[in-house]
Amino acid sequence: MTEAIISIRDTYLPFAKPDTDQEEIDLVSEVIASGWLTTGPKTREFEAAFAEYVGAKHAIAVNSATAAMHIALEAAGIQAGDEVITTTFTFAATAEVVRYFNAKPVLVDIDPVTLNIDADQVSQAVTPRTKAIIPVHVGGHAANLTAIQQIANRHNLVVIEDAAHALPTRYKGQLVGSISDFTAFSFYATKTLATGEGGMLTTDNDEWADRCRVMSLHGISKNAWNRYTSEGSWYYEIIAPGFKYNMTDVAAALGLVQLSKLERMNRRRMEIAHQYDAAFSVHPALEPPTVSPDSTHPYHLYVLRLNLDELTIDRNTFIEHLRAANIGVSVHWIPLHIHPYYRETYGYEPEDFPVAYAQFQRIISLPIYSAMSDQDVDDVISAVTQIADHFGA
Repeated sequence: MTEAIISIRDTYLPFAKPDTDQEEIDLVSEVIASGWLTTGPKTREFEAAFAEYVGAKHAIAVNSATAAMHIALEAAGIQAGDEVITTTFTFAATAEVVRYFNAKPVLVDIDPVTLNIDADQVSQAVTPRTKAIIPVHVGGHAANLTAIQQIANRHNLVVIEDAAHALPTRYKGQLVGSISDFTAFSFYATKTLATGEGGMLTTDNDEWADRCRVMSLHGISKNAWNRYTSEGSWYYEIIAPGFKYNMTDVAAALGLVQLSKLERMNRRRMEIAHQYDAAFSVHPALEPPTVSPDSTHPYHLYVLRLNLDELTIDRNTFIEHLRAANIGVSVHWIPLHIHPYYRETYGYEPEDFPVAYAQFQRIISLPIYSAMSDQDVDDVISAVTQIADHFGA
């Protein structure tokens, strides 16, 4: 790194930070005082509130979106040798849950505008072994669910939305979480609703919901947590080899407060995104995210794309200068097909998915969270535009 070419913040601005205050502290303290720390009444309350919010019949609280996708695939009957179509442009969890069954994740490329899975390529990837599709809502922008559902209907496939970023997202006016066979949400510390670790699976299918509840806690018959209440019994039955995926009441308490603040936090994220859009759209080297008419955008991520032909530096060097200015950033994502496991297991080359590979080389995720101050936002805009100006082609 040469001498500083931009103004530098006095303190480091983290890439992400949860928006918590005394309300979360009070409800978590109440849970601790109750003596019920693990799965219990607060978890059930959170499930009911979440289901009502998104408009789903069932919501199953778990410890991650990874767990949610895993039990959804299990309920859908995925077996060894089956195929599940998903995008290469996603985090590891989306495809690794397929490998848990010794099934094959079939990767496809992305739409260059939204960065979401390319529905035309999904259609071309269907084989007699295909059992499910997992679309990912990148950054929170909804994938083309209409086209994906049409493909699923033609081939009798299950659709499991990876909505780790998509709360609250509306697709054609309907909240994500109430549209497909299953929807998996993440409540990781950086998400739009944060419980530290946690997730939720929604579905309208009674049978699948029952199976997911059982499998989320060791395959124990329903409402196993009741055995520790005055209404419960010590007796339980294991009906399947399940998993340890339950959410705790401590996490659920955080979730309940966060859910009550979700609309306010979403409005602030949108305000920040609009400020970014206004500042970056006028610069030839910078390309703000595109939002289609079919989707709202909760801006879990603000993915800025660099027009590299308008710059004398690459994306990695751009990031180095942002970090030198005390601005935390990230990249979402390194496409799955260029990671060693997928290269070595399936023989992928970087150019096998040219759109995802090209977009990966020019994306930067900027800080965007409701706890950011106006000065924080100004500092990000100033740093990005100064770098783009200084290294303009």
